[in-house]
Amino acid sequence: MSVSYETLTEEQYKELNDQLQSKDALDVLKWAYGQFQDDLVYACSFGAEGMVLIDLISRVKPDARIVFLDTNLHFAETYDVIAEVRAKYPKLQIEMKQPDLTLAEQEEQHGAELWKSSPDVCCRLRKIKPLEDVLTGAIAWLSGLRREQSPTRANTQFINQDHRFHSVKICPLIHWTWEDVWNYIRLYELPYNKLHDQNYPSIGCAPCTQQVEGRGDSRDGRWSGTGKTECGLHL
Repeated sequence: MSVSYETLTEEQYKELNDQLQSKDALDVLKWAYGQFQDDLVYACSFGAEGMVLIDLISRVKPDARIVFLDTNLHFAETYDVIAEVRAKYPKLQIEMKQPDLTLAEQEEQHGAELWKSSPDVCCRLRKIKPLEDVLTGAIAWLSGLRREQSPTRANTQFINQDHRFHSVKICPLIHWTWEDVWNYIRLYELPYNKLHDQNYPSIGCAPCTQQVEGRGDSRDGRWSGTGKTECGLHL
């Protein structure tokens, strides 16, 4: 069956998900790369889930294309872990996708610290628009979404119709727990962002990411106090 956003019906998406329901993440990746090959892009934030997916992907397609949306607002630790990943998996094609506007140009056009005055606009300029550029012409993309992460992700399927990007979004880790992710990282001694050791469960741009106390969902600490929980990539 040829799979694409334009041709598959809701019933066919359900049928494919039913077929994959008993499969593990590695099986889903094997299916995905077998189906889409070089047309499959992994948009990776290099968080804990990203480390797991990168390791699994390297077993299926060592030269896979991985895109990091480089807003130029990330923590130094995030860039450090990307360097570690490049060293551990030298065949991976890691692209640092830049926004159209530099931070100086954004400030000139929209004012200083746009992430404070209008975080949705900032995310659109520095993350959503760059990913739209990346996914133009790409049939499918991978994401590390897990159902446990937050209520907004609880119904994520292995294979999803991505209406924002008119693409097929594949999420191999939907059934994984936070404990599963860390057990895998420790078992295979994978590199990871050291901010995770400092109570940062989810790591995005530095101005919009804070440490958390106690146990909430794994999106706690992102855009704290704003009511915003998503950058807009996963609607």
